[in-house]
Amino acid sequence: MSSRALLLVNHHARQGQKGLSEAIEYLKTLGFNLIEESTEDPKHLAEVILRYQHKVDLVIIGGGDGTLNAAVDVLVDTQLPLGILPLGTANDLARTLGIPNSLNEACKIIACGNLHRIDLGWVNGKHFFNVASLGLSVKITQRLTKEAKRRWGIFAYAATALQVIWEARPFTAEIVINSESVRVKTVQIAVGNGRYYGGGMAVADDATIDDQRLDLYSLEIKHWWQIILLLPAMRQGRHIYWKSVRSLQGQEIKVHTRKPRPINTDGEITTYTPAHFRVIPKAIAVLVPPKIKS
Repeated sequence: MSSRALLLVNHHARQGQKGLSEAIEYLKTLGFNLIEESTEDPKHLAEVILRYQHKVDLVIIGGGDGTLNAAVDVLVDTQLPLGILPLGTANDLARTLGIPNSLNEACKIIACGNLHRIDLGWVNGKHFFNVASLGLSVKITQRLTKEAKRRWGIFAYAATALQVIWEARPFTAEIVINSESVRVKTVQIAVGNGRYYGGGMAVADDATIDDQRLDLYSLEIKHWWQIILLLPAMRQGRHIYWKSVRSLQGQEIKVHTRKPRPINTDGEITTYTPAHFRVIPKAIAVLVPPKIKS
């Protein structure tokens, strides 16, 4: 892999401060000529990448899924390869790609130079890596604080979910997929491009990030406590076989609701319904282990 790299680290990521100096030193020992930039606000990542796009051969991003999501659109535009240092709380994209949380191991993967083109999801003009969803997951996103993630790590997701599950109220939506329309009463609709999301849950048991399809599920439960029964199955992606869960697959999906509802992409609220989803095959190149883990 060429050694000119732009290193971007989100200092607010759970391991951002702790991991920065370690990652810099190790990447330098591996032969990288680094341009180091840090940001207090991931929204500024795009302008930094554009500033250096003709001076580097790849972009290395240290942070979690939200930080990566903030950079995904400009990575599509510039087509710069992406290296990932998993410094966030959940690191679901890294998990999907088989990149370990060990910084030294992640740096080695970047240095090996094994590029793999992955699909991206797209909704209303915004790209995403993992999952876009509306309903219950948005309430979890709104309730989950940076302080809780920093203090409790992955357990913050479970704790926050338990706090909001009992508040879950069904809403009506129309899903249009494969030229067919279906009306549902649901507490959550999730559209997955990758495999993992929400701190290690799987969108479907056979989902991969290069299968050129979107996996949709709709939680059509009648009582809030049924979600708790579903949680173990959701860790394996086996929830799609439950009677109370509608599972659909396609390359293009539209979702309409009576009033605009917020949608989170990779854990960040970025758009609203009505929503138009598409899969973008082989959209960007990412540095991954020799054998990608789906």
